[in-house]
Amino acid sequence: MSPPVAPPGWSRWLVPPAALSVHLSIGQAYAWSVFKPPLESALGLTGTQSALPFQLGIVMLGLSAAFGGTLVERNGPRWAMTVALVCFSSGFLLSALGAAVEQYWLIVLGYGFVGGIGLGIGYISPVSTLIKWFPDRPGMATGIAIMGFGGGALIASPWSAQMLESFGGDSSGIAMAFLVHGLSYAVFMLLGVLLVRVPRTERPTGDGPGAFDGPQVSARNAVRTPQFWCLWVVLCMNVTAGIGILEKAAPMITDFFANTSTPVSVSAAAGFVALLSAANMAGRIGWSSTSDLIGRKNIYRVYLGAGALMYGLIALAGDSSKPLFIVCALVILSFYGGGFATVPAYLKDLFGTYQVGAIHGRLLTAWSTAGVLGPLIVNWIADRQEAAGKDGSSLYTMSLFIMIGLLAVGFVANELVRPVHPRHHVPAPAAKQKEDADVQRQQ
Repeated sequence: MSPPVAPPGWSRWLVPPAALSVHLSIGQAYAWSVFKPPLESALGLTGTQSALPFQLGIVMLGLSAAFGGTLVERNGPRWAMTVALVCFSSGFLLSALGAAVEQYWLIVLGYGFVGGIGLGIGYISPVSTLIKWFPDRPGMATGIAIMGFGGGALIASPWSAQMLESFGGDSSGIAMAFLVHGLSYAVFMLLGVLLVRVPRTERPTGDGPGAFDGPQVSARNAVRTPQFWCLWVVLCMNVTAGIGILEKAAPMITDFFANTSTPVSVSAAAGFVALLSAANMAGRIGWSSTSDLIGRKNIYRVYLGAGALMYGLIALAGDSSKPLFIVCALVILSFYGGGFATVPAYLKDLFGTYQVGAIHGRLLTAWSTAGVLGPLIVNWIADRQEAAGKDGSSLYTMSLFIMIGLLAVGFVANELVRPVHPRHHVPAPAAKQKEDADVQRQQ
């Protein structure tokens, strides 16, 4: 399953489309909120219960990325993309069976557990390869690929809504929608498996920087540094703040304006999810490319500081102005996406490219934690407020202020990041010899 080594003259710009085919597919996870209302109606679930497949999927994303990161580095991106294809598509097929027989636990097992493994392996599958192809612009390179994960819902949200409208919102209609998703994504992800290549040398840009320039740190040593754990906190706080809105996006905008003269329809709520996906996608390429110019630490200051300001505006005045609510939510989701796309380049700056894929996989356990915390905070508080007789925007006010506090914690953690001490470095020749041996094996 080793990918072919790129022949002489191979354009490195052919590699990002391979990554995009995988990330656009697994990015469907961000459209899960479209399935929440029909699942709750068809199977009699609460908001917290209907969020469980998504939450477990994000947990498994982080865990599979952490434990599979070293395997991805060792076996190459083609192996990883194939594993992602099989798991992600199988997860949908199991979910289709669960919906058809009205067994909710099968949906949780399929979409959450099996599909979540596909999410994690697929997410990290191209990262190390892209950074090695683009050592001169790592933020832009990872942003191009990872924007696909953010943009997946831009396709999946209206597509899923249309299928539910065509097939019906009952259990059999949901099953058909899951089945079509599983088969379609298998075909699309196969394009990435066939197209991906690895560079022949450490200097794919000719006279430009090499993949092994600068300090190199192994994955084993990286997790022993305070820099790794500071970044873990930064990512966890940024993701918790963004994913809480994203997972509940459709019902949230409906609740915020339910008691106003301009309520939001179901189709408009699905359109809002698609808009958030577009902001998520644009932030991944836009903000990560900006980080190549102003630095990773500075861009995270923007994500965390300005993000807290946006949450404050929604909490204080979001229900008084629909444009204000939408603009603030779009900015928050652009920061959320930008944080994901920038963190591989941040890791590369601190730890080098030697085992950056494995380090990135371990860092994504922060995403697993946030995938539980964000939806749990928003859904649990909303359920308790509703039980207390509250409605509208008051269901979410407390959650929004909690998110502001979490972003403040992340801001402090980012300020504590410093260069890695030389005692953790791997000698550059050793790293280079390891990479040469891997390329020869793949040839």
